[in-house]
Parts: sequence; C-alpha cells; structure tokens
Amino acid sequence: MSNAGDIAWVLVASALVLFMTPGLALFYGGLVRNKNVITTMYQVISVALVISIQWVLFGYSLAFGPDVAHVIGNLHFALFYHVGMQPDPSYSSTLPSELFAIFQMMFAIITPAVIVGGLAERVKFSSFIVFALAWSTLIYDPLVHWVWGAGGFLRQLHVLDFAGGTVVEMASGIAGLVCAMYLGKRHGHGSGAIKAHNVPLVIIGTGILWFGWFGFNAGSALAANGVAINAFLTTNTAAAASGIAWVIIERYKTGHASIVGAAAGVVSGLVAVTPASGFINPGASIILGIIAGIISYFFSTMFKGHFGYDDALDAFGAHGIGGTWGMIATGLFATVAVNAGGGNGAFAGDFHQLFIELLSIVVTWLYCGVGTYVLLKIIDLAMGIRVTPEEEKIGLDMVLHNENAYPENLTWDVATNLFESLKHGSLQQPVQQLEEEIKPTPFE
Repeated sequence: MSNAGDIAWVLVASALVLFMTPGLALFYGGLVRNKNVITTMYQVISVALVISIQWVLFGYSLAFGPDVAHVIGNLHFALFYHVGMQPDPSYSSTLPSELFAIFQMMFAIITPAVIVGGLAERVKFSSFIVFALAWSTLIYDPLVHWVWGAGGFLRQLHVLDFAGGTVVEMASGIAGLVCAMYLGKRHGHGSGAIKAHNVPLVIIGTGILWFGWFGFNAGSALAANGVAINAFLTTNTAAAASGIAWVIIERYKTGHASIVGAAAGVVSGLVAVTPASGFINPGASIILGIIAGIISYFFSTMFKGHFGYDDALDAFGAHGIGGTWGMIATGLFATVAVNAGGGNGAFAGDFHQLFIELLSIVVTWLYCGVGTYVLLKIIDLAMGIRVTPEEEKIGLDMVLHNENAYPENLTWDVATNLFESLKHGSLQQPVQQLEEEIKPTPFE
C-alpha cells in the first residue's frame, strides 16, 4: 500500500538528484578552459534531454522490467506501459511504480553526464550525443538490471550497493578513463598546467552536488525512515572527512591548500560513500571518507601524471576510484545493526559479503571498460569522434556552438586563430559575420 510520507520524500529526493545535473555542469564548466565552457556544460545538460526520453521509451524497461536470463529486462514497461500507481513489491512496498521509475530516471541522467569529465574539450557534440545514448542503453541499463533489477544475477548474489557505487560511480568513472585513453591528450596538455578557469563556478557546482547528494543517497532508502536518516548523516560525514583529508595531503605535497582541492575532496567522499551510506554507521563513514580523500588525491594527481593519460576533470580519479573503494568499504563496514535488509561486512564477521562486493567490482570494471571501448571505436569509425586540432586550438564553444561564455574576454590569440581558420575555409562561418560580432570587443 502506498505511503504518503514515503511518496513525498522520494518526490523531493528525485528533484534533488535532477538538480545535481546542472550542479555537475557548473562544476565541470568551471574546471575547463574558458574557450570550452559552453560545450562542456552543454554536454552535461544534453544528457538530461536525451536520457529523459530514452528512459520512458525503453530504458526503464531494460533496467527494471521482467527478467530475461538474469541479464536484462524485457520491454514489458516500454513507454511506461504497466507502470502505474500501484507499488511493485520487487522494488518498494510503499511507492507507486511510476514514482520509483521517476527516481531511477534521475540516476540514469547523471551517470553518462559524469563521463564528460574524461572526454572534455576534444569531442564532437554530435558524436557525444550518440555515445551517451548508446552507452546508456548498452552499458548502464544492463548493469542496473544486474545489480538492482529483480532477477539480476548480482542482486541474486546479494550484492550490497545502496545508491550506485557500481552502476553510477564505477561505471561512469571507468568509462571516463577509457574515453581519456582512447581520445588522447588535449591540445596544450603537458606544455603547462591547465587550471580551473573559474573557481567560483566550481564551488557553486560543488555546493549543488553536495546538496543534491542527500536525495541521491538518503532517497535510495525509498522511504522516510531510519535508514534514510542514517544515509543522510553518513553522506555528509564522509564528504567532510574526505575534503579534510584531501586538503591536508595537498598542503603536505604542494605547500598550499586550495579550495578547488577541498571541493574535489568533498566530491570524492560523496562518491565513495554512495554504495555504503545505507549500510554503515557514522564512525565507519569517517574512516571511509578519509581514505577516499587520500586515494582520490593520488589517482587524480600523481598516478595520472605518471601514466600520462588526460582524464581532464578526473572522472576516473573521483568516480572510478572512489566508487571502487566505496564498494570495498561496504564489504568491510556494512552491518545489519544499521540496515536489517542489508548484511554484515567483514568487520562484522561475514567475509563472504566482501567477496561478493569484490566480484561486483571485477564485473563492472570488465563490462564497462570493454563495452565503452567498443562503442567509442564504432562511433569513431562511423562518424568520427574527436574534433580537429585546429578546432580544438580555437575552442569548441565558438567552433561547435557559435557562443562564447565570456565575449568581453576574447583573447587576441583566440581571435587571430579563428580568423585565420575562417579565411582558409576550414570552418563554415563567414569571416565578415564573425568580425562584426566581435569587432566592438576589446582584445586582451
């Protein structure tokens, strides 16, 4: 039977999770160079447009529809047919099925948006849209069914993943790494530090993500109950602990503590606590957060620098590594004292649960890694995926969208490169039109 309190809470939580998507756009937009702000934010927002339709058409049905061979749902729920106001006992005894589907839609939206962090500043917009749609359908939806769908093989093994350590965090982070390695380095990478161009945008985005994450994690209790309260508290605690750990390590390694570093640490903690938030106590979330801040720092700085891949906005360092650690921590710290419907981890005497968490990590890494590479290769062969070096040097905002986030700050070098490209006919926009658009602009 539906419960009015649960319905009200999950409606709010759904809106909070959706709010994370523009928060992510601001976070990523502030981290990139000023010539690529628009296209980076647009990539994130475009996912919300495309996946909102995909989820209704068939995505939800593939993820949560009646099971086929323990690996995928059938099309029984396509177009939200048979998804109504009655609860589906496979997922919730108090929420209308349609509300459960809405809540899960928000997860489906933000997951491929996170991948933008690994491919930022070098991808065709049209190719990205095709990739996001294909990845969501062929990677995300089946993985959701494995972990959360009724009949999915990892769910049958009783994997503990409260809010998406595998299906959201690891999946997007691993995909971001594969994208970064497949595409190669950005123009200018290695010639000097590529720093965040707008720190206030990064901080605003972090604040929105932190705020929305309470819907992400506490909402995953699917009820207004004690598990939701615990998830809320452990989420905030882990985020704070991770932010502190990152800042301390950064201060020790570089001699300064940056607010961008603090923001990165907070996000890493939020990521890591996602699978564990409904299963661990607040004390364990402090340990989880501290370790998350430390390992994410090293993977986002020294490790990335040593191996030379250009994970532009640390999709892998934060989400891939943070999600992996979060699943391990779940297998270590989970306790039925927090959630009777969960399980005990290794520190509560059940090493089998840790084994199941490790198995889910291996499955997710392999499936997302190989699947993402295959999709990139097919799309690249079919329509090309990376912009030309010339277009990349100019900046994707002007080249792809004929927009500039800061027209009053258009630099002389960017303007000169753009004019030369246009004069030689390499871009399809009249030189005279562009000259008129920026003629009054003072060049720096």
